[in-house]
Amino acid sequence: MHTPSVRLRLDLSYDGTDFSGWAAQPGLRTVQGSLEAALATLLRIAEPETARLTVGGRTDAGVHARGQVAHLDVTPEQLEKWTARRRPGERPLSTDELARMRGRKVTGVVSREAPDIVVHRVREVPAAFDARFSALRRRYEYRLIGAGMRKDPLVARYTAEVPRPLDFDLMQAAADDLLGLNDFTTFCKAREGATAVRDLLRFEWRTTEDGAYAARIEADAFCHSMVRALIGAVVAVGSGRIDRDELAALRDARARTSRFTVMPAHGLSLEEIAYPSDDALEARAEATRARRDPLP
Repeated sequence: MHTPSVRLRLDLSYDGTDFSGWAAQPGLRTVQGSLEAALATLLRIAEPETARLTVGGRTDAGVHARGQVAHLDVTPEQLEKWTARRRPGERPLSTDELARMRGRKVTGVVSREAPDIVVHRVREVPAAFDARFSALRRRYEYRLIGAGMRKDPLVARYTAEVPRPLDFDLMQAAADDLLGLNDFTTFCKAREGATAVRDLLRFEWRTTEDGAYAARIEADAFCHSMVRALIGAVVAVGSGRIDRDELAALRDARARTSRFTVMPAHGLSLEEIAYPSDDALEARAEATRARRDPLP
């Protein structure tokens, strides 16, 4: 007989420094592996892999997240284990209070082995919600400093260093050149049977309070290592290694190149994943799963 299930959305953050990425891998410390083990303990599941999480943005080793999203299917009986028993006369928890309480429970369990993970909320969502395929867009931030810029040891593990002086205005101009719908094969490797066509919605640089440069980069989706490659390309322009015309030519060539480098993982953080309203979840997931047509 079919066991009814409830779909839960987890909103979480983590310091990726000491993880071998999101995806569970035998013998390695990963975010997924740590979380699924904690969920198995909390839900009293014998096999952790049955507490399978689907993630919105699969991060590489060393990449951080403030706005990661995952979903999990549980039975109503398992969900009950997350619900605090209320004393007679106590007011019921609001939806947000309940979501936060469940998040604290998961965090309490996972922190025994992985204190670098925090689950903020665990809430019920429609069955059509898919953390990966329902996403409208993803936003990342990349922090770096160039030669001669002030170093802050308190944020060093989240800030990449470039051994050359950087021209901020030139980096912004190069970032502007990459905006829009493009084939980003130059900056990533597409999955088999897919294309690297993506819509780069935002690529903005700012100076942070501690004196670093931070890029806000947002797209409907990203290929593997695409963010770090885009940052590397713009840094190559800002440091004088290549000019804007060459960057445009490299973009249009749609071929991997050694003219710029993929930036280190530790400067990157997944900041936000945006989703449509509940009534548009299914249509969005179908559109995301469809193969994107190649550009001419």
